[in-house]
Amino acid sequence: LGSEGFDVTSVHDGVQAVEVIRRDSDRWDAIILDVMLPGMNGFDVLKAIRPERAIPLLMLTARGEDTDTVLGLELGADDYVAKPVSPRVLVARLRALLRRGQNELDASTLKVGDVALDERARKISVNGEAIKLTGAEFNLLALLLKNAGHVVSRETLAADGLGRALTAYDRRIETHMAQIRRKLGHFSDGSARIQTIRGAGYQYVVTQT
Repeated sequence: LGSEGFDVTSVHDGVQAVEVIRRDSDRWDAIILDVMLPGMNGFDVLKAIRPERAIPLLMLTARGEDTDTVLGLELGADDYVAKPVSPRVLVARLRALLRRGQNELDASTLKVGDVALDERARKISVNGEAIKLTGAEFNLLALLLKNAGHVVSRETLAADGLGRALTAYDRRIETHMAQIRRKLGHFSDGSARIQTIRGAGYQYVVTQT
């Protein structure tokens, strides 16, 4: 990574990782987190720091099973790469993750019903209460809110929200959507804010007032 122009800080055990992230992450642009860390594994590190830090985070691990991928995404990872991975692919995925964090810099605030989106500050609130989202969740919800009342395809969500094409049996979109729904909650009448349109994609519902 250093040879590609990145300024890298490295730690080699989970406990130290949590300490360093809490102390220094305000000056970082992204985190690459390996699951297989001594002392405290990457999943536990993620659980410890994600509620406090929204920094883009890429998980890197030799464990490529779907259950591990889903767990990492549910805990707040923005992307997940299984080793072995070539340095070029890792750099490309990291740069795509960083681009996603920079693409939403519109100064205006978008309001859809009781949900307010501030792209410059990368904040979402419901009825004035801030909602903590990961970088990937923010990007996906922003796409849905900008197209509220219309269906956004899984392919568009993956390309524009995650910076990558879908692969066979790829469940990242579904996993992120489940987390977004959980964090947003329902409308006051108990109905879902985000609908799954079978065979088409997802739609943020516009309520009639």
